[in-house]
Parts: sequence; C-alpha cells; structure tokens
Amino acid sequence: MTTPQEKFRTVSMIGLGYIGLPTAAMFAARKTKVIGIDINQHAVDTINKGRIHIVEPELDMIVRSAVTEGYLRATTRPEPADAFLIAVPTPFKGEHEPDVSYVKAASESIAPVLKKGDLVVLESTSPVGTTEQMVGWLSQARPDLRFAGAHQGQVDVNVAYCPERVLPGHVVRELVANDRIIGGLTPECSARAVELYRTFVEGELLVTNARTAEMCKLTENSFRDVNIAFANELSLICDTLDIDVWELIRLANHHPRVKILQPGAGVGGHCIAVDPWFIVDKTPDQARLIRTAREVNDGKPGWVLDKVKEAIARTGKAESEVTLAVLGLAFKPNIDDLRESPALHIAEQLARETRARMKVVEPNVEKLPRTLEVAELVDLATALAKSDIIVVLVAHREFADLQAVLSANHVCVDAVGVLA
Repeated sequence: MTTPQEKFRTVSMIGLGYIGLPTAAMFAARKTKVIGIDINQHAVDTINKGRIHIVEPELDMIVRSAVTEGYLRATTRPEPADAFLIAVPTPFKGEHEPDVSYVKAASESIAPVLKKGDLVVLESTSPVGTTEQMVGWLSQARPDLRFAGAHQGQVDVNVAYCPERVLPGHVVRELVANDRIIGGLTPECSARAVELYRTFVEGELLVTNARTAEMCKLTENSFRDVNIAFANELSLICDTLDIDVWELIRLANHHPRVKILQPGAGVGGHCIAVDPWFIVDKTPDQARLIRTAREVNDGKPGWVLDKVKEAIARTGKAESEVTLAVLGLAFKPNIDDLRESPALHIAEQLARETRARMKVVEPNVEKLPRTLEVAELVDLATALAKSDIIVVLVAHREFADLQAVLSANHVCVDAVGVLA
C-alpha cells in the first residue's frame, strides 16, 4: 500500500472551465502536479502559455505561476494520474431533461488510464444517482478493475461526489474557504476524497453518501431559485398595482426576520437556472414549489421584453428609427459568463422581434455573440449619447452612477434596480 502522500502526487482535472481551471490551479498552487484535460484546443493552448481563457479575479496570476513552475499543464487526452476530478457541463435537453452525456464521455475517456489505487471524483452538478451511473460506465469500460459501488469488499478504484459551491468572481477565495460536501460510495471513498481536498480546502469537509451530496447541491440552488422567484413575482405584482417594488422591498426588509432578495431580469448561469429541473425531473409529483419557482423565473425575461416593446411604442417613432442601449449581457454582475443569461436572451429576442437599432454595453466581453451580429458593442458614454431607450439588464459596477449621466430625454427600462 502506498503512503497518503504518494497516492495523490498527480491530479487530473477533466474539464478546464469556470470550475475546473480554478480547481486545477488550487492543487497546483499547493505544489501538486496537475494534468488538465479539455477538448477545447484553444483553452489547452492558452493555459499552457500561462494564460487563462475565462474571466476570474486573481486566477491569471495563479495559473501563470503554476505553469511556469511546472505544476500545471493542459492537454486534450487523459493521462495516468492518482486522482481524477470530473468537472464537465451537465445541461438539460428537451423538456428540461438532464443531459449527463458529458459526464459519460469524460468517464469513458479516463477509463483506459485508470489503475489500482486511483480515486475518481465527480464535481459536476448532477441529478441524484449520477455518481452510481458513472461507476457503471467505468465498470463497463474497465471490467478488469473493481470499482467502489459496483463490487463488495476490496476495490481497486474509489469513487466519490463533491460539488463546487462557489460564487463567480470570488472563485479563488471561495474554493479555499468554503465548506465542501463529500459523498463517497463507501466510507473509504469519502476518507480518500477528504484526504485529496484537504490539499487546499481550509473550510470544513462534511462527509455523507453520494446521493445526499448530489441532492445537497441541487437543494442549495433550488432554495436560492425559490427566493429569487418570490422577488421576481413581487415585481410583477407591484407593476400591476403601481407600486415601486424597490421601495417596497427596502421597507419590508426592515422587519427583523424578513430579507427579500432583489428582482432581476430572470435567473441565469449554469447552476440556479438548471439545477432545480434535475429535482423536478426525478420527482415531478412532489416538486411543485420548485417547478413553480422555475416557471416564474423563466417567465421574467418575457415580461421585461414586453416592457421594452411598450417603451418603443411610446416614443411615437417607427421602430427602425428607435435606438436601444442594452446595458449588460452576463448572467450576473461583474463577470463575463453568458451561460443561460436572461439578459442575453432578452437582447436576442429584441434583435429578432423588433426593428430597433441596438447598441450593447457589456464591459466584460470583447465581442458580441453571433446571435447579436445586428447589434454594436460600445462603451457606456457612446450608448447613452446615441440611444432613445436605456434597457438595464445587469447591475455591473460600471452602471452604478447611471442615474447621474442620464438625460431627461432618455426612456429607461430598469430590470435590476440600478436607478432605484
């Protein structure tokens, strides 16, 4: 039996996106050899040059140092390691059916290089039971190895589930400081995963089983989704009753046991807008509140879109003569992530459903997605100078003083309370 230090001399990170790359960097920063795997050749080449392909504060310095010192390198094909962490997308398909095909592909890609004594950890947010499914795929690909969860008694490869729970824009700090949930398929699997994550995690490592760990991540994001839905629904109600929702929430939050969130343009990102559907898919008859919250939040972009169309009509101009300034495309403030972004969805709908000219201010991206080729990416000053209607969809820090620079001629649709 090898020593604990020898077990994890090399860690392989499968998926080098918004979670995988920072996690790989954290291990490398602790002088652990890390092999990053990604099918995106551009990402691999960028990382191997000591640069990053995503926006995340502090990460660029850590990656540059790790690559320069030889603790981190990236490639497109899995190589032998002592621990394999899988952090690939888990979107949904069709009518909100979870798509775990990326997890399956990642599992099958590492199977040929697995050996006795290895640890495999799934980090991707997943439907309950996915870790057990992963064991099935691994066992089928490597019948010569005994995997935890598929065999009784002595096993060759341990398997666990450990989801991330970090905030974009604060990932580097929160990966280290936040508590983690570790769900092994056996107590030994959990113990080995704890040993691995203790390499850099300073927060508490809370041990449970894999199914509970999977459900815990889904529960956390569903809780947030339900609370956001309450705020978004309030905004619809207040609009009907001619009440300032921002003032209402400020007043209500003076109650010592009330803390209502702020309404927005919807809910986006790779977690909150997706994860609750994993629960609904598994338990459709029981997850009634969770489903309703998703429907409220998914409906908010359409409501904002209607408000912009109403504002266009009130100008008295032909649509083709109206210029919109769309402020923000990211799914949340101060990041570049457009995944499942309600702001992006609204901008795309405006481009498709109106003839208005569109100028977009998104300070965190260098070019617009192809779906917005009809729009022009400009700075805030240009947008304000040349637009009739200001549509605020994301509360980026660059928009904090918007009220002071607006003119009396501007018509505003503020979905996020920047002007409140």
